[in-house]
Amino acid sequence: MRTAVEQWIEAPLARFIDDARVRLVVLLESSGRVLAQHGFTRSIDVMSACALAAAIHATAGEIGRQLDGNPFTTLHHPGRDRQIFLGELPTTRGTHILLSVFDESTSIGLVRLYFAELTKRLAAAAPAPAPLAETPRLVDFESDLNRNLATLFGRI
Repeated sequence: MRTAVEQWIEAPLARFIDDARVRLVVLLESSGRVLAQHGFTRSIDVMSACALAAAIHATAGEIGRQLDGNPFTTLHHPGRDRQIFLGELPTTRGTHILLSVFDESTSIGLVRLYFAELTKRLAAAAPAPAPLAETPRLVDFESDLNRNLATLFGRI
């Protein structure tokens, strides 16, 4: 199941999933707000993955800045049966994070290659940022998160 909250994300992400042959994908804002998912069947799993991905991304960025002044923007963790790739995607809508899980049906080289293409495609497809009237509040974030999860899992 592939679903996206914003339409401009759908085609580039679908192409990445098909080309890279990844099993699970979550695209989120750096705040942890979910924008798209593939392969998850429960919203609680998506929420957990988003929270972990945002925390890992923030931590890795700071560790990179502390070590050599440049944040780590991509991470790879090879497991016994599955591997994880986490990468940063800059667009006009801000920085997004892609968390993908894959197995032996593909390789980290292919995932990185198609991630580079996804970065270009999303940057080209992203519409101009919507002006913010005011700073988002925690209440708005939670309602946005719940609305996006409901959309992704077909409850709206």
